[in-house]
Amino acid sequence: MSAEFRLPGSRWKCAGLLALTVLYVPAGIAHFVRPEFYLAIMPPYLPWPLALVYVSGVAEIAGGLGVLAIRTRRWAGLGLAALLLAVMPANIHMATHPEAYATLAPGWALYVRLPIQLVLIGWALWATNPDPPSAPGR
Repeated sequence: MSAEFRLPGSRWKCAGLLALTVLYVPAGIAHFVRPEFYLAIMPPYLPWPLALVYVSGVAEIAGGLGVLAIRTRRWAGLGLAALLLAVMPANIHMATHPEAYATLAPGWALYVRLPIQLVLIGWALWATNPDPPSAPGR
């Protein structure tokens, strides 16, 4: 069984898909190369922090690659959106406890990150939404 890696006809969607790949694959790899960074931003109330870092890294790599193949594109987009929702509590924790993350970012940046997560969710869903079928003769 082979995957078909055809990109959508829309230049914007094509750019959106490629940007998702460029964003999420290196970020996912970073979870394995520098897990200590992700452990440092993990809220203390979450169990198994290292396992969660690795699972989220796998999810980012799978989503970033999955958006390229037609058969997995929609599911990859839904998975990336779900991942972004799943990490939202950690982002809220960081914003509401800026003193614990002062060496990583200024407090205002931790708040700015919250609506950016919503933009990323919308982007993943939009870019992976199937193109409508073309009308005959177009």
